[in-house]
Amino acid sequence: MFERDKVELRELGVPLETGRQVGSGTTDGYRIARRDYELGEIDLEPDEAAAVALAAVLPQSAWRLSRNAVTIAHEGGHGLIALLTGRRLDGIRLHSDTSGLTVSRGRPAGIGMILTAAAGYTAPSLLGLGGAWLLAAGHITALLWGAILLLAAMLVMIRNAYGVLTVVLTGALFFLISWLTEPAVQAAFAYGVVWFLLLGGVRPVFELQSKRSGGRAPDSDADQLSRLTHVPAALWLFLFHAVTLCSLIGGGRWLLGL
Repeated sequence: MFERDKVELRELGVPLETGRQVGSGTTDGYRIARRDYELGEIDLEPDEAAAVALAAVLPQSAWRLSRNAVTIAHEGGHGLIALLTGRRLDGIRLHSDTSGLTVSRGRPAGIGMILTAAAGYTAPSLLGLGGAWLLAAGHITALLWGAILLLAAMLVMIRNAYGVLTVVLTGALFFLISWLTEPAVQAAFAYGVVWFLLLGGVRPVFELQSKRSGGRAPDSDADQLSRLTHVPAALWLFLFHAVTLCSLIGGGRWLLGL
């Protein structure tokens, strides 16, 4: 049986060492040397991490799943700015179609409401920009644990089961990477996450523009801002584009060391 096993392993390309163990009598054994067959360290270069992030953003099949993470950042941005501007945050809901809703109380107009409404589409890119700055400064651990703390704070305000599930799973992933993996894996993961936020923050704005041109988003953030400020929604869309694209350029330069 052992001979058959050895033949099959060698056919699969697994390197074997054979020999006789002390105390085993005349029986020859075999072992797989860890140094010859263990998986090497995951060590992604910044441009390779960008390619991985693109693979999560560009294909529609991957985007249907990965967009949930962008929605977490989007609605988290609404919630954070609502609190910082003195509004009362009632709750956040995240849905399986990657939409979300953040409800806050306060003055129905004014700077607080304007900043809260403007925060959603810009939040993923600005988080990515901040993450790029941290990585450029070598603060990988701070980035990972900062993300865990933000997700934990957001979890308190989630008001539906799907939202709880997505935030818990995302937070658990960050925790496991931070607690159980080697520094090289943590670095690769951190770079991938930041690239994803920078790239993933751009696509929803183009999607919003497409929906508005087809009359399918009459109550979008841009339209709400237009009603609040009497500034055309197209200009708010332009602002969203400017923030997300400038964040991508600036963050990308930091990540690539340019």
